[in-house]
Amino acid sequence: MRHLIQRLAALALAGVALTCIAGAARAQDDYPNRTIRWLVGYPPGGSTDIVARLIGQYLSEHLHQQVAVENKPGAGNNLATEMAVNSPPDGYTVFLVNPANTINATLYKNLSFNFIRDMAPVAGIIRVPNVMEVNPEVPAKTVAEFISYAKANPGKVNMASAGVGTSTHLSGALFMLMTGVTMVHVPYHGAAPALTDLLGGQVQVFFDNLPSSIGHIKGGRLRAIAVTTATRAAALPDVPTIAETVPGYEASVFYGMAAPRGTPRAIIEKLNHEVNAALADPAMQAKLAELGGTNIGGTPEDFGKIIAAETEKWSKVIKATGATAE
Repeated sequence: MRHLIQRLAALALAGVALTCIAGAARAQDDYPNRTIRWLVGYPPGGSTDIVARLIGQYLSEHLHQQVAVENKPGAGNNLATEMAVNSPPDGYTVFLVNPANTINATLYKNLSFNFIRDMAPVAGIIRVPNVMEVNPEVPAKTVAEFISYAKANPGKVNMASAGVGTSTHLSGALFMLMTGVTMVHVPYHGAAPALTDLLGGQVQVFFDNLPSSIGHIKGGRLRAIAVTTATRAAALPDVPTIAETVPGYEASVFYGMAAPRGTPRAIIEKLNHEVNAALADPAMQAKLAELGGTNIGGTPEDFGKIIAAETEKWSKVIKATGATAE
């Protein structure tokens, strides 16, 4: 009798397990059947937020469920990252990956997460150059002239950034490492106040994200010296790259989507397919081109390689500069 009861209990448990598996499969087949939350670690209005909202609108229309962007700024992007890491891996929370995730892995010593371990790459979206720009009162018009100008004025050239450890800081730090130029780093709380002081002449140079500066450049209020990517930017085709003068220099801002580790592969592939479809859409291509970037796309594994390579690259720069944050 005891063996019969045990056998029946085992069969009941197996039935529950099969029911759960079938339910999970149905949930994936029906995905999405409610709102998807897209976490962004910066306030509204910046290039990170703009990219998320552009792609999010496309996904909302084609997945027939709202993709709601939630801005969770704080702790240098780490607040939103931690929220994403600790969210259920069910496909209803995704995260806007940006350079801070590859920089913070080394910059911060006591993170509660490991981004590469704890988040699953979904798809790359776009790679955007930073632009080395100066106040028009600075006499240098080329990278070579700027290097000569900075070396002739040691301690007098102020380099703005959007904050310690941001891509705008480390792009300039990499430039100093590769050219031997010394500049005074002036970190701000975001790009907007840095731009204000650059326009006012309080600082001389800024390696800003192109989307937030392109209007000032085209309006003649700032002079673009060079872009930081390996190739010229379509939005500023006449502006050379830094690498044309400093061989091997490359720095850029990239954006993509990730989900908490453990998110079902079928869901990741569905999201990946839709992001790539968005990048192939002519209307979306035109909108993203206005940001001055190049579409990335590809498989989840392709995006994972980008994250790993950028993490390794910025680790070397951060260690060389001694930058740290808590």
